[in-house]
Amino acid sequence: MPSFKIDVSTAVVFVATAPAPKLVNKKTGEVAIDRETEATLYTVGLLVSDEGEGNLYQVAVPETGIPEGLAPGVPVRVIGLKARDWENEFNGQKRHGISFRAVAITAAA
Repeated sequence: MPSFKIDVSTAVVFVATAPAPKLVNKKTGEVAIDRETEATLYTVGLLVSDEGEGNLYQVAVPETGIPEGLAPGVPVRVIGLKARDWENEFNGQKRHGISFRAVAITAAA
């Protein structure tokens, strides 16, 4: 499925939840890996506020794109943010949603 770039250049972005390894399977604890770089993927909660509206997004970021000391409340910049819709079937029920992915997160100047 195609992905779409998201422009957050005019937004104020804060870390809402600290980075945590993205799990492929919660039962086994298998961690997601970036297919291109083979880096471990992390999920970071980001609060994005723009034009009077704020939204919380769970964004997947490779470990190599996460700076040390990233903690809730820290203002950040998001590099290469994209959205992709997904759909799968689990136990006979179809599920769908939107996933978010970024190349990197850096400290805001």
